[in-house]
Amino acid sequence: MMILQGAITTIVISIGLFIFDYRIGVIALFGIALFFLANRITNRSVARVAGEKIESDKDMVGVVLVLEYIQGIAEIRNYNLAAQEGTRLSNAIERKTRADIKAEIAAIPYVGLQNLISKLTGVVIAGASIYFCLNGTMNILYTITMLLAAFIMFESLDLAGTYTVLLRIIGKCVDLANEILEIPQMDIDGEDIVPSSRDIHLEHVSFAYENRKIIDDVTLDIKEKTTTAIVGPSGGGKTTIISLIARFWDTCEGRVTLGGRDVKDYSFDSLMENFSFVFQRVYLFEDTIANNIRFGRPDASMEDVMTAAKKACCHDFITSLPDGYDTVIGEGGATLSGGEKQRIAIARAIMKDAPIIVLDEATANVDPENEKELTEAIENLTKEKTIIMIAHRLKTVRHADQIIVVDKGKIVQCGDHEKLMAEDGIYRNFISGRKKAVGWKIA
Repeated sequence: MMILQGAITTIVISIGLFIFDYRIGVIALFGIALFFLANRITNRSVARVAGEKIESDKDMVGVVLVLEYIQGIAEIRNYNLAAQEGTRLSNAIERKTRADIKAEIAAIPYVGLQNLISKLTGVVIAGASIYFCLNGTMNILYTITMLLAAFIMFESLDLAGTYTVLLRIIGKCVDLANEILEIPQMDIDGEDIVPSSRDIHLEHVSFAYENRKIIDDVTLDIKEKTTTAIVGPSGGGKTTIISLIARFWDTCEGRVTLGGRDVKDYSFDSLMENFSFVFQRVYLFEDTIANNIRFGRPDASMEDVMTAAKKACCHDFITSLPDGYDTVIGEGGATLSGGEKQRIAIARAIMKDAPIIVLDEATANVDPENEKELTEAIENLTKEKTIIMIAHRLKTVRHADQIIVVDKGKIVQCGDHEKLMAEDGIYRNFISGRKKAVGWKIA
């Protein structure tokens, strides 16, 4: 805005100078032309290093400093890697320093030239005006006007040139932001639909991330009030299938239906009314435990919150805290154990009371002391519901109505526990490996 203001002021003044005296107007236009020529060279010079500067900023702040170094400090010290990681951080800082210096060096000569041109233009206009006044070709009033105009002009030119480097960096950042904004948005403005049933059907569904196909021609039926377990090697596409069912992403091919209607027909809010999620990694907000539980139903009473907490087997540990349900937990639930966070997440899902429950490895990292309570909490959550679970534990898989084995984006096996154990394949190998791991002991 300030640069635009300076440029407009300069142009307006130069036009005014032409009106008063064409000779001064010519000098002004010549100075302006030289200034913007230098400014263009400055822009080109800075543009060559702007990308490197932005990448160095992202590397230091976004990756090493914030995500890897600070959040991973416990692991870094645990494995005695502080010196190594500190070196990475130092290297990132040095890279940013070099990029900043490089940008300054690229700009300084041309910015100096711009300033010199702007000031010389003002000096020449002032000198010419005084000369014309002395030889009688310009009256004193015009001369004073020209002197004031010369001062205002080179101040405006300085203003226009001062922020050239910053403007180029900002322009590069705006380009990156525009690339994100140009990503096609998912259409979530469908109809508010209440499905007649909660039967889920995937019909020849495929999904790719950029050029890598993750789900390949998957067809699947999940009946209402049944339990479906999805198992398979890591990276096979299990979580992606769940994301497509809940329409976190849209399919590239095929379609997903809920109650016979394509999930794309639903408004996103009405679709989400049908789902509750309990993930392996639980996120809790920096707020009271009560507000975290009632997150899906902000108007829920305290009695409802406590009822949900009791069903999720977390009432006892909550009441043992100094402020009970009014205890403010740290961001992300940092002040609670993994099992406690999981049970609060389950209480949140119980509070929502959605007909379809999605469990994405919800018990994968739970310690043995909490496992019994967490299992009981999940049983309370899943009564008379449609259950879709990603699980690696035999006890949570074997009683499912159907077990889906996913590998490399395809369903390679489907059936109940007895059927799949009778087949030679990934599932039987998976169960056998788990049994050996459970039975392992030091001789």
